[in-house]
Amino acid sequence: MGLLDGKRLLVTGVITETSIAFSVAKVAQEQGAEVVLTGFGRLSLVERVARRLPKPAPVVELDVTSPEHLEALADRVREHVDGLDGVLHSIGFAPASCLGEGFLDAPFADVATAMEVSAFSFKSLAVATLPLFGESGGSILGMDFDARVAWPAYNWMGVAKAALESTSRYLARELGPRRIRVNLVAAGPVRTMAAKSIPGFVQFEEAWEGRAPLGWDINDATPVAMSCAALMSDWFPATTGEMIHVDGGFHAMGV
Repeated sequence: MGLLDGKRLLVTGVITETSIAFSVAKVAQEQGAEVVLTGFGRLSLVERVARRLPKPAPVVELDVTSPEHLEALADRVREHVDGLDGVLHSIGFAPASCLGEGFLDAPFADVATAMEVSAFSFKSLAVATLPLFGESGGSILGMDFDARVAWPAYNWMGVAKAALESTSRYLARELGPRRIRVNLVAAGPVRTMAAKSIPGFVQFEEAWEGRAPLGWDINDATPVAMSCAALMSDWFPATTGEMIHVDGGFHAMGV
């Protein structure tokens, strides 16, 4: 019997097999969940990757900045499952000007894009999927990179993640009466396609070496995926508005 037997999950953010979202979808299926994926842009690539899961998963097109896509999402998901018990938001983007060395130089238009895609979309996705949750509620989970501190090169994406953290708390307040839990997983650095687009990402990799008391493998998203599966199961019935660190303990160390 799996941890997610009978659960119906919507997983966003799968791009390649190295995506954290792919690992979450894989672990979720192994634990008995029925999974639907969303894709944006190169949809054929996502569909190809979806066929590499233990059970090929359907893919629904979703641009989280498109009102039309968001409005149609519930109906598109119902083509594959009759409702949802959990949603994973694993979406983030910042224009090049928002990353690297130019924190003081990024124009507001680019910052606004980073905020809309990386933070506001958490609310947009929650609202779009609400009609799919039943009376028993469920779990909405977001992927985070601890924004309580300033990171080198992360710049305005770090600010957007701070906004995501605040958004999750307000969503937890609003959706609690519907028995929907809203939490974040603050993962350590994992070598994904998105991570490779961050200038200076190697600094994160080097920082984790020797400081995470449990150790940390930047090439293995499985520990993150297992934690996500647990949070979307029934085993955290009274946990909401929380940020769970899955980083080998790095966040708790000084030097």
